[in-house]
Amino acid sequence: MKENISIVLTSEKLNLTTCNDFVQDHASGGIALFVGTVRNHTNGKEVKRLDFSTYEPMAIKEMYKIAEQAIEKFDISKIAIHHAVGDLEIGEVPVIISVSSAHRRAAFKACQFAIDTLKETVPIWKKEHFEDGEVWVNSHP
Repeated sequence: MKENISIVLTSEKLNLTTCNDFVQDHASGGIALFVGTVRNHTNGKEVKRLDFSTYEPMAIKEMYKIAEQAIEKFDISKIAIHHAVGDLEIGEVPVIISVSSAHRRAAFKACQFAIDTLKETVPIWKKEHFEDGEVWVNSHP
């Protein structure tokens, strides 16, 4: 584990303050945060809740890889990638990404890279629950 990377995969509620506090750094002039929330609809259907499942060893490995790539590509100081698993209700938070860097542009770019890459490569699957059934969603385009 590196002291500038925080990776969490948990069934507990995610904490924005924990992610923000982790990336605080006196050499950094910018912090970018991405907070994903469970919305109440998709494709014109009302969503009741989401269920996130994962293959944890591979997911954590991939999340570390994303963090290391972000540090290398964008020259950021610190990064936190936290993802929830299990059932989440409307408005709850399944993912938080927090990044600090000397300059805002690198923080923004690294944050976007991290969430986009996470959705493409990390083995975390989402099941959407509706009034009339449920469906697994393939996050990987």
